[in-house]
Amino acid sequence: MKRRRSAAVACAAGVLLASAAVAVALPAGAAAAGCSVRYAVSSQWQGGFGADVALTNLGDPLTGWTLTWSYGAGQTVTQAWNATVTQSGSAVTARNVSHNGTVATGGTASFGFNGSWTGSNPVPTAFAVNGVACTGGTTPTTPPTTPPTTPPAATPDITVNTATRYQTVDGFGAATPIWGGAWSTAETQTLVGTGAGQLGLSIVRTGISPVSSEWPAQVNALKTAKSYGSGVKILGSPWTAPAAWKTNNSRVNGGKLRTDYYDDYAGHLNSYVQYMRGQGVPIDVTSVQNEPDWHPDYDSMDWSGTELRDFLRTQGAKVQNTKLMVAEAVNLNYGYTDPTLNDASARNAIGYIGGHLYGTEDSGRLKPYTLAEQNNKPVWMTEWNFHEADGNGSNIWGNPGNQAVWNETLDDVMRTVHKSMESNWNAYIWWYGKRYYSFIGDGEAAYGTTAGAPLKRGYAFSQYAKYVRPGYQRVALTKSSKASPLEVTAYQGGGKITLVVLNRSAAAVSNAVLQAPQNITRAEHFLTSQSANAAGQPVGVNGGQVTVSLPARSISTVVLTL
Repeated sequence: MKRRRSAAVACAAGVLLASAAVAVALPAGAAAAGCSVRYAVSSQWQGGFGADVALTNLGDPLTGWTLTWSYGAGQTVTQAWNATVTQSGSAVTARNVSHNGTVATGGTASFGFNGSWTGSNPVPTAFAVNGVACTGGTTPTTPPTTPPTTPPAATPDITVNTATRYQTVDGFGAATPIWGGAWSTAETQTLVGTGAGQLGLSIVRTGISPVSSEWPAQVNALKTAKSYGSGVKILGSPWTAPAAWKTNNSRVNGGKLRTDYYDDYAGHLNSYVQYMRGQGVPIDVTSVQNEPDWHPDYDSMDWSGTELRDFLRTQGAKVQNTKLMVAEAVNLNYGYTDPTLNDASARNAIGYIGGHLYGTEDSGRLKPYTLAEQNNKPVWMTEWNFHEADGNGSNIWGNPGNQAVWNETLDDVMRTVHKSMESNWNAYIWWYGKRYYSFIGDGEAAYGTTAGAPLKRGYAFSQYAKYVRPGYQRVALTKSSKASPLEVTAYQGGGKITLVVLNRSAAAVSNAVLQAPQNITRAEHFLTSQSANAAGQPVGVNGGQVTVSLPARSISTVVLTL
């Protein structure tokens, strides 16, 4: 993506610009590379900088290129665009990407990157293309020693107000397979890790089988998630009690838990929690029942809201070393949670309110749950599964540029994450993390995904999950008319302010000015769109303001380090 900067930012960066193209003596018999390089520091802030590089080809056409240089002051490249940039020690290597590869004689290939620095940030003085030193161009200019002038503040388009605070975020997550199979170690790391190409999930939902011999199947994945991820919580959800304890004597087709087995069921849930705890997997939250209002022809069990209340009132305290959740109803039906919230004994037995997103928006419940908030019970959206873009099963999910996949991801999935956050909900948990329509592929041939490889939907979800971490608190913001097409939420935590911005409109919002309540030491911008996957983008910094461009039909995360 071509780098863009506002006029104000360009003015601030002007005194930091430097160009570099050097004449280097070559060994006898070595061919001179017909190239020149311009290296410009386009913006600089405490501990960080942005640079633009232009490689001009003065020799034979290049069908591919590798540009190398060395840093002399400990600078480190952190993210790049329009090239693949790697670093080993002081040596930096930039390679062409497909759309920035062939360079005709007299042509120029441009790319940019952000980096970090300490103490000083001198411009490199020697470059080589494909192993041969560049000899064209002019002597590097010396950056001015006078301090830069600070441009006047621009009128902000998004103003963050950290004095007004809303819910504390518990996390964003997905479920392990409920029936058969488990995530591998590598797959789990991809889902919960926060490094490059990882998705940053902070909640893992897992099923509590009615058969204890099936409990070990998920131990490795859950243990990996706990040890590898950062602040990962585990939610255990039962679909049914053992068949013999139910009125229909079956695991499937609903049926109620017999009241004379309430004590056994509490013991069953407690045994699961203690087993996992003994395996090194603390179960942070334990649901009493998945979808008590749904009785399909697979594992299921029916409850009413008053039955859940009565169970919690008499049995809740018997489930130790975890916090209980009620009631994961299909569409967050308050009839399954209000009875518990309105009863002091039952209410004191739970830590969380849960619900699913199916039909919730249509029923008018994708909004703040006032009774839960009044009783200080966090609200978790614990399941949604939506994939209508594939129609008759077309092989589209493995194509990262498929428009139908992207439209559904942005307009349905990411929009509801945004709405959930605006509704003061504390967590958003998708269905299976590994599935052809989900966050990493399952390798199912009919749908064209690679098992374990991140998918477009995973990159989009990571715009929240990876950067809005557990414990961050949502804060208020205001928008200008220019920013009116944008759907924005802001969060504070970990010494950062993080904004997640959906631009679902057909027009870009260029050079949007974001105003923080104090000066920023570093700013980062990550973008997912139909053509980009959590890609770093240029961002300008001016005191407490940052300037970013937000392409049409995209989701961005802007991380401001205070």
